[in-house]
Amino acid sequence: MGALWIAHVTVTDEEEYAKYAAIATQAIAEHGGVFIARGGRYIQLEGQERPRNVVARFPSVEAAEACYNSPTYQRALQHAHNASERELLVVETDE
Repeated sequence: MGALWIAHVTVTDEEEYAKYAAIATQAIAEHGGVFIARGGRYIQLEGQERPRNVVARFPSVEAAEACYNSPTYQRALQHAHNASERELLVVETDE
């Protein structure tokens, strides 16, 4: 089964977050992830609004989790922590 990596983000430092995004993009690709939404128009229906919403498709929950725990993604997170407020989750798909 596949998996979706879903991030809801408020960027507080554009320059530092851009560094995160560049490294994270590399890590996601290395683990078979493909972006299906990055930013873009959205409608907030419930919960905490975050102006940046990102969805990536992975081959499995395990691949998404391995990406998150990889040295490359952990290096990216060093830039994200002080440059954003965010929630991140992985959900298994029916595909």
